[in-house]
Amino acid sequence: MAIFVDARVKLRIGTADAAGPRDALLIEGEADAPEGATHARFTLPDSSTLAQGTAHPSGCACCLPRGPVAEALSRLFLQRVRGEVAYFSEIVAVPGSPDGEAAIRAALQTDPVIAARFRLSE
Repeated sequence: MAIFVDARVKLRIGTADAAGPRDALLIEGEADAPEGATHARFTLPDSSTLAQGTAHPSGCACCLPRGPVAEALSRLFLQRVRGEVAYFSEIVAVPGSPDGEAAIRAALQTDPVIAARFRLSE
């Protein structure tokens, strides 16, 4: 019988206060982070700055830029792998808006690299 272990980093949505001392934070915008906490920030672009269209009409993955959530999570992951920050096994995502929470959930569902590294933990 095979035992399946999900080695992806857990990500839960909450508040900065809900993070433990060994958790990292993913923060939307400029909200305060606890002093010394490992964290990455993301800012959603407003609709006036979004690109209109892509180089390929199908909107393939090679032409679509990675979103700000995926970029921030990738920074956290690489810092962890390189030993640049204290090891963490869980991330608390702190959205500043409903759009921020939706962007976090979308990155976990649609970005193949993010989906391979992280999983939503309720």
